[in-house]
Amino acid sequence: MFTRYNDRSIFFTNGVDVDDLTIEQVNRTSSLPFIHKHVAVMPDCHYGKGSTVGTVIPTIKAVVPATIGVDIGCGMLALNTGVDAKYFPDDLHQMRMDIESVVPVGFGVHKDEDHLRKFEKEVLYLQSMYDYVVELSNGFAEHKELYRQLGTLGGGNHFIEICLDENDQIWIMLHTGSRGVGNRIGRYYIDKAKEEMQRYYIDKYIPDIDLSYLVEESKHFNDYIYSVSFAQQYAKLNRAVILNLIVSCFKTYFITDVFKDFNDIVIDCHHNYIEKENHFNKNVYVARKGAVRARVGDTAIIPNAMGQTSYIVEGLGNKMSFCSCSHGAGRKMSRNEARKQITLMEHAESMKGVECRLDEGIIDESPNAYKDMNAVMNAQKDLVKIKHKLKAVLNIKG
Repeated sequence: MFTRYNDRSIFFTNGVDVDDLTIEQVNRTSSLPFIHKHVAVMPDCHYGKGSTVGTVIPTIKAVVPATIGVDIGCGMLALNTGVDAKYFPDDLHQMRMDIESVVPVGFGVHKDEDHLRKFEKEVLYLQSMYDYVVELSNGFAEHKELYRQLGTLGGGNHFIEICLDENDQIWIMLHTGSRGVGNRIGRYYIDKAKEEMQRYYIDKYIPDIDLSYLVEESKHFNDYIYSVSFAQQYAKLNRAVILNLIVSCFKTYFITDVFKDFNDIVIDCHHNYIEKENHFNKNVYVARKGAVRARVGDTAIIPNAMGQTSYIVEGLGNKMSFCSCSHGAGRKMSRNEARKQITLMEHAESMKGVECRLDEGIIDESPNAYKDMNAVMNAQKDLVKIKHKLKAVLNIKG
């Protein structure tokens, strides 16, 4: 089921509160003349910079860089290790320390590039793209920590979790994106789109300057699409490198052959990205900002707030959602509101039974700052079906 607020926006939010500011922001985006059919709004939606987080924006012959944002390629990875929970050590604190020692978090980077030896082929391919990306941005996208940041988590809502499914199987799950280089690409082309609007006097006619766009086949359009493709591939490799580092840690805890070759069973999905797809018999650009592709048979990951129950789902290919689903629970409080309203004691209570940091630095990511996941999942029964429920037992945040 869905709700229409106008002819050009569809909300899959039944039973989930959506504030007026978010509805107004969606309606501004949906009023753009090149929107194909409508904007689809996921149940985890909330107000965002430029455009709403939790939206699917299909466009014809134009793209809006703000509908992807600056964390290009941000997404999820999950792996069922096949190891039973009975083999867990009694105390998970040392396991958390071990993972944090090999995966830099926050602003941390690797000391060198030794951790990339297994990925030489992928790194060489990225390098061939990267040089051109830097050239296209007149040097703005150049990032000195490009390779030392591969295999790093970052901060904010990015995380690593070790989880148990309904069969007590151990899963590795993580959330991160294209780090500094993706941020630079996103900021550069958001600014270029604004310059284009001013150059052609279009800025007076768009509902929000942050919705500035690039027109197909223009120089900046082609440059942006190429650069975004690089950032999305960088983000995907970043998650693969982190997984490899975690698996290396696991080998000291578990005697198993499951880690010999796990590439075929890894679930990886972007939720801040753009692709060209066919919907309603037309090839269009689909920007998913905080949304996941969920075609028939697609396997996707919908994480909850930190330390809570997350979901592995199978897509149902709902056409009205442009074959999409939510990317998480969605914020109900801004970060500033969370810091003011949630106490450390309340945060600690919500994280009982989870090995994790418990300090003021992550109050803004407390589960209390997020929407009710049960309501979010109930609202998207027409979009996905649940395959696994993953309960976190260990959480790492930047």
